[in-house]
Amino acid sequence: MFTHLNKLGDFELEANTIDGVRYYTLPSGKKAPSITSITSFYNRQTFINWRKRVGEEEANKITKVATTRGTKFHDLVEQYLLNKDINTLDVLPITKALFLSGKKYLDNINNIHALEKPLYSEYFGIAGRVDCIAEYNGELAIIDFKTSKKIKPEKWCTNYFVQETAYACMYYEMTGTVVEKIVTLMVCENGDVKVYEKTNKRDYIKLLTKYIKEFVTHKLGEYGERS
Repeated sequence: MFTHLNKLGDFELEANTIDGVRYYTLPSGKKAPSITSITSFYNRQTFINWRKRVGEEEANKITKVATTRGTKFHDLVEQYLLNKDINTLDVLPITKALFLSGKKYLDNINNIHALEKPLYSEYFGIAGRVDCIAEYNGELAIIDFKTSKKIKPEKWCTNYFVQETAYACMYYEMTGTVVEKIVTLMVCENGDVKVYEKTNKRDYIKLLTKYIKEFVTHKLGEYGERS
């Protein structure tokens, strides 16, 4: 049984999509872009090049499969961490296989502060929805659940680490609680699992600032062109 500390209570943020960017309405009334939109924007050229290489039709097919796989896996993991009997749930075979591959790593989680909850930072002007904030092997962590066809090398995962660090900053600003590390738990279709644990958040805060600056500069440029 997982222990839930529910540090954020019933806190929620309204979200909507404008021009392809997801925005959250903060308690102050300001609208803040999601950290996912910001990291996606920063890495946009990589995806543009990939779509050109594989072709639009194939890219759309791969993206749809990956999105469905990830969503189903997240849903099942959430139910498991909520102490639900997942054997009673109707899940796809691939989803169940992914879960079984990652189960022993999920069992390193406990004392859950938040699960699928919105976070925000007035300081950085960003918001987002975190997968999990909990102790991982006894240390408080931002935990991000990823699925993939095969293990992605660490150098391809920088955007994950930046996003997780952003959540750590948001959580500290909201609660005063220091997150000790960021964890990416990647489960693959072939049964492989990789866990990236990082404690060098300061390095990723520098990158986060760079990501935000580029996103804001681009948006300001767009507004200038429209006016």
